[in-house]
Amino acid sequence: MKIVIDEDLPRSLGVLLRAHGHEVLDIRDHGLRGEPDERVFQFTQKERAILFTADLGFANIFTFPPGTHCGICVLRFPNEMLNDTVNATVLTFLKQLSQEDIEENLIIFTPNSFRIRRK
Repeated sequence: MKIVIDEDLPRSLGVLLRAHGHEVLDIRDHGLRGEPDERVFQFTQKERAILFTADLGFANIFTFPPGTHCGICVLRFPNEMLNDTVNATVLTFLKQLSQEDIEENLIIFTPNSFRIRRK
């Protein structure tokens, strides 16, 4: 799976996902730090990748409707949660999801569950 990691997520998530066979691009490595959501979205779509972000703006289905993108995963974890715990949780949930569950859909990850808003 090709994944773009937004700047609001730890680089360690990208490292972990890459170690599990995913192709990972980090916004920070492509001159997009601090850019508006629309620019990040355009980059992600140009790369035909799934966006991983903590930015709630990407959860707005009126702005980014399911079926109009390659997939958006919004991570909603407490700030106090350790990066290693967040990363392990995301990896565990990803193993439960199929490509079909992710592509073109919005997925919200929380500490104990995930939910899918399908196209």
